Amino acid sequence: MTRVVRFHEYGEPDVLRIDDIEVSVPADDEVQIAVKAIGLNRAEVMFRRHAYLQEAEFPSKLGYEAAGTIVAIGCGVADFAEGDIVSVIPTLDMARWGTYGELINVPARHAVKHPENLSFEQAAASWMQYVTAWGALIEQARLSAGEFVIISAASSSVGIAAFQIARSVGATVIATTRTSAKSKALLDAGAHHVVATAEEDLSARVAAITNGKGARVVFDPIGGPAIAQLADCMAVGGILLEYGALSADEGSFPQFAVLGKSLTLKGYLYTEIVSDNAPLARAKAFINDGLRSGALDPLISRTFAFDDIREATRFLESNEQIGKIVVSL
Repeated sequence: MTRVVRFHEYGEPDVLRIDDIEVSVPADDEVQIAVKAIGLNRAEVMFRRHAYLQEAEFPSKLGYEAAGTIVAIGCGVADFAEGDIVSVIPTLDMARWGTYGELINVPARHAVKHPENLSFEQAAASWMQYVTAWGALIEQARLSAGEFVIISAASSSVGIAAFQIARSVGATVIATTRTSAKSKALLDAGAHHVVATAEEDLSARVAAITNGKGARVVFDPIGGPAIAQLADCMAVGGILLEYGALSADEGSFPQFAVLGKSLTLKGYLYTEIVSDNAPLARAKAFINDGLRSGALDPLISRTFAFDDIREATRFLESNEQIGKIVVSL
């Protein structure tokens, strides 16, 4: 028997339970990991609340990220051995391969031997944020040196990861946040400029920062009315990558900005990267190189004990954090 976090109905963090269950032997293409740390993500909150792309089948596991030691391998797995230290790249089905547990099975293609300089907590805090940001900024937008990128909801773990990836290729980061309360922390985390959208005119600030050219790339998880505002800040030929829907409000389509500037507005999910072996391999190489060199440095906001999973999730939902929330086993 092993302890695994599950929920038996949709709801608030109180529905999370630590159950004792039997974990099956790994399938032919899977590895089994004794978990040492778990990274928390907002997608897991949305899944638990019945606001995600995937439906739960109760009782449901959840979780996308973890790090630990391989204790068993499927008969078809050739690239790993028992005793390997690995972290988990988010899978395509968190209910099936949930990571909130002491012992988990995941597909071998979603396990990666991370650099030895990382702790288990840092490794568990890496892959969702860096794969998401890398896929949008590098694989799709082709962000490069000398360009400007607007990163909204910037205090999230993906936002901080996007700072680091943008800086690693020589781009200039314009971070947005609702108020100035987090401005210094965002500058300390790597933003070149911070705009408090409830206190400043975003379009005017971006125009001043970019000498009137606008930002070619926008990376946004909010949506709603913010899209039109962001489109006004973009350069001719720019691309806006929408990777979330945190706003519950619908926004108008910015047709004049899109037409006048020949903009591309694209919905983006990390699954576009992890479902295809070629970009997944490129992501692993880029991110591992960055983690090894220190160009990518996971920022952990707070670490909780496994028994405090409900409290950890409540902290995630408070939006008080800057960076990643980790659960340690």
